[in-house]
Amino acid sequence: MRKNVLKTVKRVVIKIGSRVLTDGGGALDMAVIGRICDEIALLRSRGLQVIVVSSGAIAAGRSELGLSDKSRTIPHKQAAAAVGQTRLMQAYETSLAPHKLKTAQVLLTSEDLGSRQRFLNARATLDALLGFGIIPIINENDTVVVDEIKFGDNDNLSALVTNVAEAHLLLILTDIEGFYSADPNTDPEAVLIPLISGVTREVERAAGGSGSKVGTGGMATKVAAAKKAGKNGVATIIVSGKRPGVIAAALNGDEVGTLFLPSNTGINRRKHWIAYTLKPSGRIIVDDGARNALLKKGKSLLPSGLVRVEGRFERGACIRLCGLDGVEFARGLSDYSSGEAERLAGRKSLEIEAILGYYYGDVIVHRDNMVLI
Repeated sequence: MRKNVLKTVKRVVIKIGSRVLTDGGGALDMAVIGRICDEIALLRSRGLQVIVVSSGAIAAGRSELGLSDKSRTIPHKQAAAAVGQTRLMQAYETSLAPHKLKTAQVLLTSEDLGSRQRFLNARATLDALLGFGIIPIINENDTVVVDEIKFGDNDNLSALVTNVAEAHLLLILTDIEGFYSADPNTDPEAVLIPLISGVTREVERAAGGSGSKVGTGGMATKVAAAKKAGKNGVATIIVSGKRPGVIAAALNGDEVGTLFLPSNTGINRRKHWIAYTLKPSGRIIVDDGARNALLKKGKSLLPSGLVRVEGRFERGACIRLCGLDGVEFARGLSDYSSGEAERLAGRKSLEIEAILGYYYGDVIVHRDNMVLI
């Protein structure tokens, strides 16, 4: 099974968590980083292209500045990120230099990927770097981001980068062996599950949370990343980054960690961008007839099915589509602003120009710009 899944992999995204990269005191563990870089070099020697999504900047900066884990103010975090990011890149450069491999720093915010043009620019940049044989080291630009524009965690970022880069595999290195039936730190009967065929609600519930002082994501965020990558047709493997040789073993198809198979109901890359990269600006509540037409008949959303608008958004914004019960069932790009949509609620498409004085089209959200959740 694994060897069949991995035999066509040519480009891999490797996400490395803070818990893997740091020692007990929160400082960068150069021995671990050196070993990981040796394994990355082995992949490169086999002809694979590698993109690294690396955590660890804030943890490294805290250690360098002498800040405790309790120093959680935004300015302290951003100062730590600024100091730590240079230390992190230096660690990778130093460890990859003996293999004659060069690195490039790529810092992103969600706004960079939320714009379709900037998204495509990021893809072109990564393609160019990989074409030069360079290993991109990607992290969130923690020095400038605030909560409103954060990806949330680097697990989420790694799934989005997998889509941006059109990679064939997402490999997540963490501090435990893989996905367990329960939290192995608290349940002695927890067992490692080597294969997950689909991320169900039961799998998500079993994922639990994070108890780390240096990382932001626990198993729940890794499972969410696997789900997002799977919707793009990409498999994910979660393994222990502390185990020597684990990267090569995972790419060889050995039974290490947990393999998450990609979804059988994948979506194209543009719709993946709408569903998982864009942050919704508002909500549109639709009646039961419209909901049924969108879910079962593949129709576009007409103004006649619109009940009410919640939130403020501009034309072209990503919005949530919800039923009368308030439950989201789709996301899409609105052809009209919130103010315009409010005026069109419950009206016929033929009335749009008479009501607004202008006309962008017959629909509020076109089916080509809509993703069912």
